Amino acid sequence: MKKQALKSGSRPPWVGLAAAVWVEMSAGNAYNFPLYSSKLKSVMGFNQQQVTILGVANDIGENVGLLPGIACNKFPPWAVLLVGVVFCFLGYGVLWLAVSQTVSGMPYWLLFLALVIGTNSNAWFGTAVLVTNMRNFPLSRGTVAGILKGYVGISAAVYTALYSMVLKESATRLLLFLTLGIPVICLVMMYLIRACTPASGEDSSVHAHFIFTQAASVIFAIYVTVISITSDVVSLSETVSYILIAIMVVIMMSPLGIPIKMTFFPVNTNKSTPAGSSDDLVRQGGDSTQTDPLLTPSSSATSLDTEDDVSDIETLLAVGEGAVKKKRRPRRGEDFKLHEAFIKADFWLLWVVYFLGVGSGVTVLNNLAQIGIALGVDDTTTLLCVFSLCNFAGRLGSGAVSEHFVRSNTIPRTVWITITHLIMVLTFLLYASALNGTLYAATALLGLCYGIIYSLMVPTASELFGLKHFEASRQGSSTCLGAECFRLTFLILAGVCGLGTILSTILTIRIRPVYQMLYGGGSFRLPQTSGH
Repeated sequence: MKKQALKSGSRPPWVGLAAAVWVEMSAGNAYNFPLYSSKLKSVMGFNQQQVTILGVANDIGENVGLLPGIACNKFPPWAVLLVGVVFCFLGYGVLWLAVSQTVSGMPYWLLFLALVIGTNSNAWFGTAVLVTNMRNFPLSRGTVAGILKGYVGISAAVYTALYSMVLKESATRLLLFLTLGIPVICLVMMYLIRACTPASGEDSSVHAHFIFTQAASVIFAIYVTVISITSDVVSLSETVSYILIAIMVVIMMSPLGIPIKMTFFPVNTNKSTPAGSSDDLVRQGGDSTQTDPLLTPSSSATSLDTEDDVSDIETLLAVGEGAVKKKRRPRRGEDFKLHEAFIKADFWLLWVVYFLGVGSGVTVLNNLAQIGIALGVDDTTTLLCVFSLCNFAGRLGSGAVSEHFVRSNTIPRTVWITITHLIMVLTFLLYASALNGTLYAATALLGLCYGIIYSLMVPTASELFGLKHFEASRQGSSTCLGAECFRLTFLILAGVCGLGTILSTILTIRIRPVYQMLYGGGSFRLPQTSGH
């Protein structure tokens, strides 16, 4: 049994994290809608209202993640990814047939459905790699979520660079790439994303590896943003464009340097430990008593077994006396099933806070190009790149910052969500004022806040309701000139985020004890990997 466990955990989790970067980049394909929507509009003869409704389909498909969450607990990661591959191929394949006019006269409802299916591949891609990697790095959930969500955030700039520098601003070629290229990438990475032996908190190189991965992602984000803006401002030759894209691909591959380094320069961490040690327990998917801020320093495998034995005896006695009729409901921090989470106030508070923050953000994102035009910006590509870069920064930074403070001061991650909602109130008021020179500043703040909320929801949900069951949902929001076009909308959104600030504060007060238990010296057990 031990030999089998060692074999299943022989691959370091860093391989799966490096592969997840490519899948998460693929999971940002919904950001491409503004790049091909105008072509779809002209080819199909749609009006702006019809295009706007298709934008809603784009958002619905991207963010409905209930089924992927359920599937991720019942099937291995490769099976969940395979569903995403099929959805991506079918959905974008239909759109390519329509835009390329290979098939003419497609009904509107079919295109709406194709968009929902195609963008829903993102939920399958993202859920599979997030859940798997958070299980592989259970002691660094916020950091892992920040890194992976960060790559999704910067993917808009990546697709913009590919669209302008390689695909020659052809919507037809872009849709063909989404139909064939994205599925091929995910099929290649599918084998590498699997449950592994969790990274040990005792390994001092773990922190250094995360620092390297974060630094590489920052360099990648800055590079992609620079070449995207440069290609929009300066006319580049085909050779130069290809070289710049090749460099981008090489930087994307940099996280693979960690498992390569571990292969050629392994760190000898094998020590003579007695049978039943904490390392063996981790390999067998059991409880771990490794020294870590998450674990009680005085806890041991023996004491845990003793406590379990006592608990079992008390439960048997209670059952015999008729005091226990059924299994108790899970407590905060344990694995909840969906119907168990639905009856919890914390679940609905978290969902509403997420809905108000990300929903208001995506409402502006879907109309960012029109907002820019209304305020006198003819070319909105730079505006989109600013949003993408700050979205990335918010996702990556929030993961690292929240992870630091949750460990050092047991500060709940929802504190940062509360602050972010407050900043979004000010951001929407800044949009509404339409003061000269504030458009880019407001867009940068919006991207930052959008990324923070999007990234922090993942580890927060896992800490409250466990890693076994996930879900998500979101909403979406035609041409006018002048500040009056969107002023009322921004004032409403400011009020929405004000409500989000209040609810997030209430949620923070309610769940503070959970973080004190998890990170303040209370008992904590590594989540089970369900044998996947």
